[in-house]
Amino acid sequence: MSTIRVSEEVEERLRELKRDDESFDDLLDRLIRSGKDVEAIAESLAEYDERKQAKMEEAHRELSESL
Repeated sequence: MSTIRVSEEVEERLRELKRDDESFDDLLDRLIRSGKDVEAIAESLAEYDERKQAKMEEAHRELSESL
């Protein structure tokens, strides 16, 4: 078991986020996992945008060549 020091303001904000049935350990674990999920989604969207951009550029190039 470890102790983490936080300001009273941060502790109050954590208490507001904490569900009735979870410990602070559970809360922090949930928040960490949620953050990673958001990062993974953002990375996937960036990759999707890059692929979409490449396809649009290819379609534009093909259309220009056909004209």
